[in-house]
Amino acid sequence: MKYDFSPVNAAMQKYVDRQIIAGVSTAVLSGRELVHQSCTGWADRENQIAMREDHLFRVFSNTKLVTSIAVLLLMEDGKLRLDDAVEEYLPQLGKRQVLKPGATSLVDCEPARSRITIRQLLNHTSGLSYGLLDHGTLMYKAYNERRVLNAFQTLAEMIDVLEELPLSFHPGEAWEYSIATDVLARVIEVISGKPFDQFLQMRILNPLAMHDTSFVVPEHKIERLAAYYAGSDPENILQRGLRRLDKSPYPGAFVTPVARLSGGGGLVSSMSDMLALMRSLMPGGDTILRPETIALMMQNHLPAGTGIAFPGVGAVPGKGFGLGGAVTLQPSSIDPPASTGEFEWGGIAGTHWWISPRHNIAGVLMTQRLMSFWHPFSFDFKRLSYAALGLG
Repeated sequence: MKYDFSPVNAAMQKYVDRQIIAGVSTAVLSGRELVHQSCTGWADRENQIAMREDHLFRVFSNTKLVTSIAVLLLMEDGKLRLDDAVEEYLPQLGKRQVLKPGATSLVDCEPARSRITIRQLLNHTSGLSYGLLDHGTLMYKAYNERRVLNAFQTLAEMIDVLEELPLSFHPGEAWEYSIATDVLARVIEVISGKPFDQFLQMRILNPLAMHDTSFVVPEHKIERLAAYYAGSDPENILQRGLRRLDKSPYPGAFVTPVARLSGGGGLVSSMSDMLALMRSLMPGGDTILRPETIALMMQNHLPAGTGIAFPGVGAVPGKGFGLGGAVTLQPSSIDPPASTGEFEWGGIAGTHWWISPRHNIAGVLMTQRLMSFWHPFSFDFKRLSYAALGLG
């Protein structure tokens, strides 16, 4: 069947013309069939290099999907269980202290009522924080002063830093986007006995022929790495104008090796590799996870009454969280009406993926624009793609 995705292309062109993004690559799968692929705008505005299908992108939090799959592979191997306490593998994270409500210092704590589990790390209910989004809070200050996200420390060293910090809330009692997926990367190293990148290469990237996906872009591929941009006004994501970021998040990021193999945000990838990853989670061919594991992954694993929310944004209506991505429980006004049950996530540089098990479709949008991944162009891409597929 031939579908008309011209409204998607027109919408993406408008964002490029308004200088909200420099360029964008989009693709949609119906089953495992590629029914849409398009590139719009520039991979490098200053040098007038048009966006191509083979460009590479800093996928940041899309890395979390790969890490979550790695954890579930270990579960299938019988090496861990979802409700294992993480302290069985990382003793430093046992006997946690939790900030009391209204705490004004890190010593204003009480003992955790329960232990952190692998499931809670996967669905961000562990009580850990990130030090990225919650500006001005006690935990934001603590994570940044102790440089929890320091790219020049190993995952093992990160765990030693976290040992000294309290949790934001009791495990399993709330949701907070966090460094939990980096903790899982260290769990994978401990259980497998292999460096995190080697485990991913052996169990996920090689089997799926994801040859463009890595923590460091090889020298012969650097010319394919799309330039990274931020908006001209950080307070207004729809303000026209872009400024180039050549040293973000630090000089040499993604093109020189560092100690931290970040399971939460360290990978570079391409559209073809992301499509291979999407196909591996859809029926109709070989998968690296069992079908029942994929179904489990895409279910809501949050406690009853718990939703997801972000500092400065508030609650995200109608969303739960599975094992590595958000789950649409009830479509909001900006979601496609037919998106119930969708599994999705994205990265801070604008990359975004979604899979609908109900309709057996998937979409990937890749760009390089510093922001929240819940951006109007992501919503437009998804909404118009559902419409092109006749799903309203």
